[in-house]
Amino acid sequence: MAQPSPMMRQYEHLKEQNKDKILFFRVGDFYEMFFDDAVLASKELELTLTGKDFGLEERAPMCGVPHHSAEAYTKRLIEKGYKVAICEQVEDPALAKGLVQRDVVRVITPGTVVESSMLEDGKNNYISCLYIDGLQAGLCFADISTGTAHTLYLQGEKLDKLLCAELARYMPSEILANGAILEHKSVTGYIKQNLAANVSFDLLDDEDFAQNRTAPLLKEHFGEALDSVVGLPYDAPGFAALGALIGYLYRTQKTGVERLKTLYHEEEERYMRLPPVSMANLELCETLRGKEKKGTLLWVLDKTGTAMGKRLLRRWVERPLMDVEAICARLDAVEELFTDNVQRVEICEELGHVFDIERLLTRVVFGSATPRELTALASTCLRLPGLLEKLGKFSSAELQALRSRLDPLADLAETICGTLVDDPPASLKDGGVIRQGFHEEVDELRRTHTGGTGLLAEIEGRLKEETGIRTLKIGFNKVFGYYIEVSKSFVDQVPDHFVRKQTLTGGERYITEELKTLETRILRAGEQLVVLERELYRDLLQKVAAQQARIQQTADCVARLDVLSSLAQVAVANHYVRPEVNGQDRVEILQGRHPVVEKVLKGGHFVPNDAKLDGADNRMQIITGPNMAGKSTYMRQTALIVILAQIGSFVPAQGCTVGVCDAVFTRVGASDDLAAGKSTFMVEMTEVAEILQEATRDSLVILDEIGRGTST
Repeated sequence: MAQPSPMMRQYEHLKEQNKDKILFFRVGDFYEMFFDDAVLASKELELTLTGKDFGLEERAPMCGVPHHSAEAYTKRLIEKGYKVAICEQVEDPALAKGLVQRDVVRVITPGTVVESSMLEDGKNNYISCLYIDGLQAGLCFADISTGTAHTLYLQGEKLDKLLCAELARYMPSEILANGAILEHKSVTGYIKQNLAANVSFDLLDDEDFAQNRTAPLLKEHFGEALDSVVGLPYDAPGFAALGALIGYLYRTQKTGVERLKTLYHEEEERYMRLPPVSMANLELCETLRGKEKKGTLLWVLDKTGTAMGKRLLRRWVERPLMDVEAICARLDAVEELFTDNVQRVEICEELGHVFDIERLLTRVVFGSATPRELTALASTCLRLPGLLEKLGKFSSAELQALRSRLDPLADLAETICGTLVDDPPASLKDGGVIRQGFHEEVDELRRTHTGGTGLLAEIEGRLKEETGIRTLKIGFNKVFGYYIEVSKSFVDQVPDHFVRKQTLTGGERYITEELKTLETRILRAGEQLVVLERELYRDLLQKVAAQQARIQQTADCVARLDVLSSLAQVAVANHYVRPEVNGQDRVEILQGRHPVVEKVLKGGHFVPNDAKLDGADNRMQIITGPNMAGKSTYMRQTALIVILAQIGSFVPAQGCTVGVCDAVFTRVGASDDLAAGKSTFMVEMTEVAEILQEATRDSLVILDEIGRGTST
């Protein structure tokens, strides 16, 4: 009976541990796939399917991709919803005795991608974990690529709707949950209908959420300051969700999970409620039809210069604030930037040269950052003193707080620039990364390696002179190493100490003892140089990763400054005004304009409109008119102006007073959504009778589709 080869037994062992993943099995310069993985990958990636026996009775189907271009193939598989297990050679083949040891070093899933080529700069890539226990639920949304996580606690009879709203807000690409989610059909139905095309959904065992497993795991991850960092009771659903997610990441990522240290606790009362249908109909971040950014509120507001700012602006748009003091602090900062044109333009210019610090840091922690990416990080650090200087000219509390927290990271820039050459190669493969003068042994090996090349030229010239063979030349290939090539017409002049190695059509190739000795010296120096440079580069990565907290804090400050500057830039360009935001039940807009419609009008003029609502005589507006008369535009315009005000932006109007609203609804059919308590906008409602019955005394309501031949 045929026995599988040792390599195939190694493959089968690793595949058994990763049954639900496509296993990229490293063999030399390729990642190979076998059996069902090969058949599937050849179809999805359009690869040629071949086969080999590997000691088996039948040929094993196989296909492969070059390791240097594997990222592109992995991206295609992840986009199709597959998981990829990366199996590497974990020992040097040159030093291995027998079969090279291999192991899975990372599992790439839709929610654990950190590669820049597989991510959208202006959008977070969340992996979520849901723990449902009766009428309460803990949620954790983490973006591994930025090292941040958000925890939430939801409860009540409307738990399913709250869960769907948060899933719509974060739009995770991977969802983990406990088995209780299967009892919530509307949630699983929402995932299947609205997220299934792009999301991976997995159930975790109940043991993964157990306190006796999550508590030690989180304590090890966050250290002794666990209670202050996590800020959740051990028996809280959010604690269970966070612990289960961290455990999943350690199982799949092996390394780099320590990057996830920044936690935000989201309180439901802190942000305006935006049900999924409201976010879609108001086209806050993507259009209803094309699912694209152009034509949305985010598109109008986004004049950011950094990828970090783009992601933060999206979060602000999706989460309008409820705290009047926090809103006014943002408005004060925007007003200062709005007023000082010179400083604002200079800040925007500086921000345009800032790289994505958050994701660069993640790749540093994962150990996958390239030399050019580290140089980009250093380049960004060199821009920070200029930003600090410009922030010093503002007096608002928000901008001064950013100035006090923004670390210029001068020592980090000095470390990187002092270690790496000014223009490093894209990879470490051939060395040439470490700066001259940084390390004495590197300098010595480099002199030997490059100096040996000069000696070759000297030897070639001397041999030409000694032998009289003018066509003699010294060359190199991986088979013979260095050789002396002589054309056919001069073969009879070759000295006796030349040893023939190869016969060619037009000549002969020889070696000499002197040449082989020099070859050994040069090649050994080159190999040692590459190994030493890799070690020094790994040390540099560890030094940078050790400054994670400082770098993350600076990234947060830069992102916030970028968003505030963008809002000011938009306000200047589009003639927006500062709204007055207070806690009263009153919305008054003078000559308001739809922020998106006025931008897409080609040569047209948007006709401004007034709006006045309060908790007394103007609690409702009944809007009538024929189709295409602008009713929906008017109501969406009013809702968008309120949202703009509550994210801390200036608004398209001549004047605006906004009482903080806690919800915006669009085409809501269920009347139990109407008792919102505080000021609430109902946009495009059709169930008029139920609205009038359920609306609370202090609600502000906008109604649509009334008066078309009906009596109310």
